[in-house]
Amino acid sequence: MKTMVKADHVTISYKTGDFKDIGLKEWVVQHARRQFKIEYFMAVQDVSFELNEGDLLGIVGTNGAGKSTLLKALTGVMVPKSGYIQCFGKISALLELASGFDGDLSVKENTYLRGAMLGYTKEFMKNVYDEIIAFAELKEWENRPFKQLSSGMQSRLAFSIASLVQPEILILDEVLSVGDGAFQQKSAKKMKELIYGGAATILVSHSISQIEEMCNKVLWLDHGKQIAFGETAKICSEYCRFLKTN
Repeated sequence: MKTMVKADHVTISYKTGDFKDIGLKEWVVQHARRQFKIEYFMAVQDVSFELNEGDLLGIVGTNGAGKSTLLKALTGVMVPKSGYIQCFGKISALLELASGFDGDLSVKENTYLRGAMLGYTKEFMKNVYDEIIAFAELKEWENRPFKQLSSGMQSRLAFSIASLVQPEILILDEVLSVGDGAFQQKSAKKMKELIYGGAATILVSHSISQIEEMCNKVLWLDHGKQIAFGETAKICSEYCRFLKTN
């Protein structure tokens, strides 16, 4: 079975204490006096996992666990301090609901803009545009400014674009929890179609029931550290016990 994503001992850190906190002049003075110290916040520490075609990985963990940071590294937005990440396929990621959209442009214009940002041609987007708008249920809104959409409508459009551009690797950060129940069910059905088609999917969600229902693998992070990776039922059960006692 083809490997789609491989993360090997990935560590990601943020630099703290730089001159943005104290101003350039004060930084120069402290640096000259050797009083300035650079500190690092370890957002992700020594995380390893591997996904194959058709895998759906659920990432769980409380706030500050490093979930979103890891996703940014998977999409290339951030570079690990050590270790490495390899992705073998076209990635479509939805990390933040409004990212990649211009509030003053129309829904239609934003659809083409988002497609271009994902690396797709105008001709390709023209061929899939009607399907995207129909899935998002926004036909009557396609010529209105994006900023006039409700958060649920924005979510529908963002998910529709991400899932209907034929991704080989789909990365979603707390997306399926936005929108009404009917759209959540439709989104889940679409994700299953992608999985059956061979795509590897990574889903961050605080809904354990959603993870249990959809994912065949789970990665549990806590304060940036990997607690467990493997079978969904076993890890979700352990994670739920952890939440009850903390």
